[in-house]
Amino acid sequence: MLREDSKESKVIKQFSRFAHQYNTYNTIQSEVAKALVERIPKQKYTSILDVGCGSGEIYKNIERSRFSFDKFIALDSSKEMLALHPSDLNVDKYHLDFDNIQNYKILNKTEKDNLLISSSAIQWSKNLDTLIRHLSTQAGKAYFAIFTANTFKTLHKTANLKSPIYSECILKEVINKYYYASFQLNSYQLEFKTVRDMFRYIKKSGVSGGEKQLKYSQIKQLMDKYPLNYLEFEVLFVEATPLNTKVLNGVKTV
Repeated sequence: MLREDSKESKVIKQFSRFAHQYNTYNTIQSEVAKALVERIPKQKYTSILDVGCGSGEIYKNIERSRFSFDKFIALDSSKEMLALHPSDLNVDKYHLDFDNIQNYKILNKTEKDNLLISSSAIQWSKNLDTLIRHLSTQAGKAYFAIFTANTFKTLHKTANLKSPIYSECILKEVINKYYYASFQLNSYQLEFKTVRDMFRYIKKSGVSGGEKQLKYSQIKQLMDKYPLNYLEFEVLFVEATPLNTKVLNGVKTV
């Protein structure tokens, strides 16, 4: 079953535009998805909801790790990206805007054996507080990997730009409002042979979220000034249990 929401933001359009090339350029996102799945206990789950599933890196890693689950729900805002996600009898794919809280009627709320996962997606939320609040009602356990504002830190500093995504501090503050959470901050570097290759990656990987804050002449100037041969990434890994639900000895209490 495919459920759809027709609204498209700049972020969605960017991912959709380069969806056919995404698997060539999603190096860091793939590494992050793998690291996130490695943190999740390999137990039986009734449903697994992947928010911002993209081309299916979470699902592929879950399959390799031989997780046991009855249903996998893949939700993405880009129809083109969702088309790349693996299909199977126990996989339901939803073309929906994950920022639209009206779309969260998929799982049986906070059942203790439902799992929510989101990798490399939540940083693009237009209303982080509302999104996290509603995600906390969807499953008894959640695992997130969220890019922070220190991603492209030197590039933004060189270009005198403000990051379009949330800081570590804001992410923790909002998540702690709705979850009992533990956090780990990881840094990554991705090297390039040329600065031109670097900017090509930024354009086609989706990590810029469709933000065009510089004119062409400014981009050329930045390419001359950028002091590194790599891009910086910072990812906040989160293990979280909703504050409004405690699962004690297999019994759900609210």
